[in-house]
Amino acid sequence: MRIESSTEPGTPDRPNEDFLSLALPASGHGGVLVLLDGVTPRPGNGDCVHSVPWFVARLGGALLELSVSRPEMTLSDCLATAIARTADAHRDACDLYHQLTPQATVVTVRWNQDTVEHLVLSDSVLLLEAPDGKITPVLDDRIDRLVAEGRAVPALRNAEGGFFTAAADPAVVSRAVTGSTPRGDVRAFAALSDGATRLVEVFRTDDWAGTFALLRDEGPQTLIRRVRAAEAADPEGRAVPRGKPFDDATAALVEL
Repeated sequence: MRIESSTEPGTPDRPNEDFLSLALPASGHGGVLVLLDGVTPRPGNGDCVHSVPWFVARLGGALLELSVSRPEMTLSDCLATAIARTADAHRDACDLYHQLTPQATVVTVRWNQDTVEHLVLSDSVLLLEAPDGKITPVLDDRIDRLVAEGRAVPALRNAEGGFFTAAADPAVVSRAVTGSTPRGDVRAFAALSDGATRLVEVFRTDDWAGTFALLRDEGPQTLIRRVRAAEAADPEGRAVPRGKPFDDATAALVEL
């Protein structure tokens, strides 16, 4: 098994709000990967006293522990329980009903000798590689569809008809993209926060197959370096408009 990963904050003066963790249980028959992309808070986020890094560490740690130790639970159930635990950790001090309470996107993958399970919520990306080299992206494309429709996306966060993130309501797991693939049909997979998908989704200079080939041949750090070069060529986002000129970027490759 080969595992490579890299993560980098968008700018050095702000903490990295991505979370990446991976566990290989002692049984030797599989593993779990968890990638969260914390949503950078805007002014007026309900005056939550906890930072996004605090939130993703709590949520990601709980999700990893449950996914490893409770194989009888689905990934959706693991995420729901992790959200509830994290909400309980700051319910007494913070307004968890505020639309901008700390939250994150989610990619989690759990595999054993038989299956590869996945869960994707919001705009981080999972890429599955078949034995013949075919790349299948697993996407929660709600934000892209809203943008294509000309909708005001921020107002539709965790709202019916909008898009969803892991915040304080465990019921959000019903909105996740989930599935299971026979282990023999997956040769490798990659998990990417949206900051690491920009060559495909923002700058349009690559595709998913090219991104996967780059990860395999040159590694996640090279992918992030190329994203940074594209961002630096347009530092104010004028040629290619985007929410942040530079974004936290995390990429992980697992060859099974």
